[in-house]
Amino acid sequence: MQKGGEKKEVRPPQKQSKPGIEEKMNPEPVVEREPSTGKKLQNKVALITGADSGIGKAVAILFAQQGADIAVVYFSEDEDAQDTKKTVEKYGRKCLLLKGNLRKEAFCKKAIESTVKQLGKIDILVNNAATQTTQKSLTDISTDQLYETFETNFFSMFWMTKYALPYLKKGSAIINTTSVTAYRGSPGLLDYSSTKGAITSFTRSLSANLVDKGIRVNGVAPGPIWTPLIVSSMKNEEVAKFGTDSPMKRAGQPVEVASCYLFLACEDASYMTGQILHPNGGEIVNG
Repeated sequence: MQKGGEKKEVRPPQKQSKPGIEEKMNPEPVVEREPSTGKKLQNKVALITGADSGIGKAVAILFAQQGADIAVVYFSEDEDAQDTKKTVEKYGRKCLLLKGNLRKEAFCKKAIESTVKQLGKIDILVNNAATQTTQKSLTDISTDQLYETFETNFFSMFWMTKYALPYLKKGSAIINTTSVTAYRGSPGLLDYSSTKGAITSFTRSLSANLVDKGIRVNGVAPGPIWTPLIVSSMKNEEVAKFGTDSPMKRAGQPVEVASCYLFLACEDASYMTGQILHPNGGEIVNG
């Protein structure tokens, strides 16, 4: 904005009669990019938290297929993490495994520094790791559970982003995993849903904060997706019918979500920041 609230002119004033002729516009609209001769993320470096399994794993594999080297941050699931590494390397890309507790700020800082030291840079940060514990009532949620949920889901995201920022440049992308529960709530996941609401607000606020630096910040809000988080946090009967209340009457697969992250990570989404994509089986949440 210029002084007095006037908008700076970015093109000559002009007027045509309807319906308008594109070739007479000054400048003409950009309607074509040169076809890519390579892959969408060729020689990029992506750090993905919670990439040992589930959505994070699917994102890591898809990013590797599109030419990126991957840093996988995970808690304790060594076998799953090794499988992610094996699959990423199958596509000819490097894969760095970083085991530790994201609830500790010092580990978040170390994970960023280790990625830069061993892979040379960070172009894409995917904050995806999360935990959830179902409870019937607010009074059943202990203070310890509350801290665990917020430290894992939100604090870690804040710390990872904070320590990554000095290494991110114009054209870099941050992608945060929120949830459909941030928009319509969940009676059995009160603390989890609260963290996802915080993540959505953090994504929107950070996007505005970084837009002048050319760093895009967006999010993905999955609905019911079949991941280890489900079988480790729900009761048998809940697992058996998980996802059947979605409009598509089924849970989604991690691979069905991963393409949202690829879109937001690459130049296809060059005019998107502060936005949330909703792979949720058809639930309309107006968010």
